Amino acid sequence: MIDTIPDLFQIGPINKGAAPMSDSAEVYALPTALPPTSKQILFARQLAMQTGAVLPWQVQQDRRALSRWIDAQKACALNSDAAHRPTSKQVAFAERLATIKRTNVPDECFQDRQMLSRWIDSHKH
Repeated sequence: MIDTIPDLFQIGPINKGAAPMSDSAEVYALPTALPPTSKQILFARQLAMQTGAVLPWQVQQDRRALSRWIDAQKACALNSDAAHRPTSKQVAFAERLATIKRTNVPDECFQDRQMLSRWIDSHKH
């Protein structure tokens, strides 16, 4: 027969968790936000100029906030009219090609990036 109860089944003191914080306990401040990189700020300012958006001062103080602002502005920039116009390099190349081929670039090609690209492709060879 079992004469003694093993220690496993002994009822001991109950753990009630950690002691409550006293008034003199030290409170540590959360780490501050990381400042944005210089490349981030430069890119954000370029986007602001292209889209005409205001770059808030508070956003320029936090890396994550600036990153979110850039993402939002990039989405707007992709849908803007400027995203569909040809680049200055495209226009210069098309005009050089037109001079070499002794022809003119149609005016409607200067309104759309893809149209100018197709015109360049058709006149390169």
